[in-house]
Amino acid sequence: MREKVGKTLYDLSALVICLIFLVPVLWALFSAFRHSRDLFAFPPNFDLHGFTLENFQAVFASGNIPRYALNSLIVATLSSLLTVLASSMAGFALAKYKFPGRRLILFLILSILLVPLQVLMVPVFLILKTFGWINQLIGIIVPPAATPTGTFMMRQYILGIPDEMIEAARMDGATDWRIYWHIILPLCAPISAALGIISFTWRWNDYLWPLIVVGNQDNYTLQLSLANLVGTNTVEWGTLLAYATLVLLPVLVVFLLFQRYFLKGSINASVKG
Repeated sequence: MREKVGKTLYDLSALVICLIFLVPVLWALFSAFRHSRDLFAFPPNFDLHGFTLENFQAVFASGNIPRYALNSLIVATLSSLLTVLASSMAGFALAKYKFPGRRLILFLILSILLVPLQVLMVPVFLILKTFGWINQLIGIIVPPAATPTGTFMMRQYILGIPDEMIEAARMDGATDWRIYWHIILPLCAPISAALGIISFTWRWNDYLWPLIVVGNQDNYTLQLSLANLVGTNTVEWGTLLAYATLVLLPVLVVFLLFQRYFLKGSINASVKG
């Protein structure tokens, strides 16, 4: 009886927490189909007959939305792939190679998490300017590709791969690159999916760094064009919420497609040591 009551309380607590997170999202989704004048009505009007697509029409009339969406997709996808590759290589080296200073290097990588992002923006911007990557998508893609979080997650996961498997591959004449590409990377599929989803979400929702790097409107991402809907004196809340709903959908689809790998990879990476 006590276990049944405990499980019921646990389920109710989980439901309340889910509602706390979901209610604002559901309200924004509901409001995206309403006239702006109805958003601040009190008491709230839940009449479904007031639904309209005018807000979404205003979104597509506000700019070159397909171009912005393509830019965001290119940035988020390529940066996520680079993150998985760079983090898996670094994690493989730190987990399976014995060399002096290995723990110090890991400590220095993790210590980057203590450095505020704003401190790094100026030197990174100057480096990009030297390369001629300002006002280009590559300037948004490359800098955030290597992350200490991704390196740590990959290292923790790769620690659980048996050393005997790697030694057997070496005895068969496999090079380090072949071991990484044909053994390590396939076995890291769950954690790669988890890291890929996290990275995709970060890059898709990133606003500050693209704002600093990109000045040409043709290279705007969705987040930059979304911010342009906020006027100096007025805000079209209906249009803004409709735009936010469209921006949310790709991330939601990616998570739903890979959520099984995300959960498995996150759990496995957290228990390896």
